[in-house]
Amino acid sequence: MPIMSNAPEHERRAMVVEDDVDIRELIVFSLESQGFLVTEVGDGREAVDRARADDPDLITLDLGLPGLDGVEVCRRIREFSDCYLMMVTARDEEVDRLIGLETGADDFLAKPFSPRELKARVNAMFRRPRRPVEPVGGPAGANDHEVLAHGVLSVDVEGRRVRVAGGELELTRTEFDLLAELMRTPARVWSREALLRSVWGDEWTTDTHLVEVHIGNLRRKLASASGGSRLIHTVRGVGYRMESLS
Repeated sequence: MPIMSNAPEHERRAMVVEDDVDIRELIVFSLESQGFLVTEVGDGREAVDRARADDPDLITLDLGLPGLDGVEVCRRIREFSDCYLMMVTARDEEVDRLIGLETGADDFLAKPFSPRELKARVNAMFRRPRRPVEPVGGPAGANDHEVLAHGVLSVDVEGRRVRVAGGELELTRTEFDLLAELMRTPARVWSREALLRSVWGDEWTTDTHLVEVHIGNLRRKLASASGGSRLIHTVRGVGYRMESLS
C-alpha cells in the first residue's frame, strides 16, 4: 500500500518496486532514513502507471517482477521519465546486468546487499544533476549557456541538451554526463576508471562495465543521428576520447 503524505513539493520522492516483502521493507526503511517520501509497488504493470502519475525522483526496480519484468518496466518508464533508476536483482548473471543498463538503468545492485551500500549508491547518483523537463526550445536565456562544440556535435551543459547536425538528440542522464566529460577535453584519452570516478563517483572505481555499456549506447545514438559518423574513438588498452576532426 502506498504511503501518502502532504509533504512539500520539493521533498524527494522514491518508488520501491519489489515483490519480496522483506526486501521491499528493507529498501523502504533505508530510503526513508535518507528523507525520501516512499511509495511501494509490487507489480510491474502497476509500477509503470504509478511512475507516470507520481513522477518520482528515484526508482528502485526489481528485475524479476510479476506482470512485467524489470527490464520491460525500465524500458517503458524511460519513455517518459528521466528519474534516477536503480535495478535490484537476485540474479548475478552478466547478461541480466548489461540488458538492464542498456534499457536505461543508472545503476545495478545485486542481492544480498547492505543498507549502507544502497545508501552510498543512492547518494552518488543524486550528486549528478537530473535533466530538467523543458520544451525543446528551452527557457529564455538558454542560448547564454556554456556550449561545447566538436564537429557536428554541440552540448549545452547547463541546459543539458545535445544537438547533432542541427537536430536535437535525446540522451539519458548517464549518456549525457559521459559525453559532456569527453567533450570538455576532446583530445584527452579517458580511462574507464577515470570516467567512473568522474561520472559515478568513487564507489564504482572497479566497475568498468558501467562505462562500456553506456558508451556503447551513446555511440549508437550519435551514429544514428549523424548519419553514421564515428564521434567517440576507442584507444585500445586505455579508454576513450573524441574522434579527431583533422
